[in-house]
Amino acid sequence: MVIQNAKVLIGKKLVDTALTFRDTIVCIGAADDTHEIFDATGCYVLPGLVDVHTHGAAGEDFSDGRQAGLQTMMDYYAAHGVTSVLATTMTLGEAALTDAMRTLQAFKGNRGAKLAGIHLEGPFLSREKRGAQAAEHLRQPDIALFYRFNEASGNRIKLVTVACEEEGAMDFIRQVSKTCAVSVGHTCADYDAAMKAFEAGACGVTHLYNGMPPLHHRQPGVIGAALDSCADAELICDGLHVHPAVIRATFAMFGDKVNLISDSLRCAGMEDGDYELGGQPIRLRNGKATLTGTDTLAGSAISLLDGVRNAVKFGIPLEDAAYAASTAPAKRIGLTQTGCIQVGNCADLIVLDEKLELRAVFIDGVPQQINPRRV
Repeated sequence: MVIQNAKVLIGKKLVDTALTFRDTIVCIGAADDTHEIFDATGCYVLPGLVDVHTHGAAGEDFSDGRQAGLQTMMDYYAAHGVTSVLATTMTLGEAALTDAMRTLQAFKGNRGAKLAGIHLEGPFLSREKRGAQAAEHLRQPDIALFYRFNEASGNRIKLVTVACEEEGAMDFIRQVSKTCAVSVGHTCADYDAAMKAFEAGACGVTHLYNGMPPLHHRQPGVIGAALDSCADAELICDGLHVHPAVIRATFAMFGDKVNLISDSLRCAGMEDGDYELGGQPIRLRNGKATLTGTDTLAGSAISLLDGVRNAVKFGIPLEDAAYAASTAPAKRIGLTQTGCIQVGNCADLIVLDEKLELRAVFIDGVPQQINPRRV
């Protein structure tokens, strides 16, 4: 297929060019007329989005351990412009998490988004900064337990979040960072502890600003340490977790290291109502998901594409927002064949019109069923 008359994101620049692809990208530039033509006049062609932090959507959750639920989620992600996903689990008991790992290992999806691996967000988190994570299942960083989970998953864990001030955390980071990316999050760490974590091998921060001490001019904390260490910074761009002014400031500070994430829950794509997260009740009202009976944010109800649109609405150039939702997260977890548009890469692509409405999604060159934006 040839996409013509579009602005194509190459690196961080939108270029007027044609794009030829089969299952991989064959040519950027001149194209002949022997292929099927997709006329994308007035549209943008971007890399397929890569969501490295999403717990679920469409009524399903990765921690449930249901094969049918996994396919439902993969269909949802593809329909909303996400072509690769890290299945993100919650803090649960060892048996429940092991079951989830085994279910993910066995998943053989034949359509929809690609399951690129697993993000183990718990259980190695701070009790004080646990947010919506279940307190009774929190554990101190445990190298042996991580390896049991990874074995059960078929070595599919690509990212793990850890509170770096907890006992044993530095040894955990030094060892586990040889296997997967390690992110600092749900943490009470100060600047010095966070700097030691990044020196030990951590390379990112889980949902920057949320689940950690704030940036203070005399106590810069994890945020200041991440900036000094050139770490990747996850950012939830739903307009609830982080103020638009701080979104703009974060892009100014972290640049290419910003990773837009959805942090979506099973209520994403669903109507207002009562749901469940990691064994705890949550309530979705007017797009805001909280632990039932509290004002504690449990996660988001947006898609990653919604996050891109919000970032643009908040003043971030489309090129930067799209890069932060595709190329940057792909680099963070070591995906080399997707996340950017270059010859030889997988033809994982999305087409947006001038209003950022989704017009087409291709995964390995195969067109996907899409959903129009909900108004």
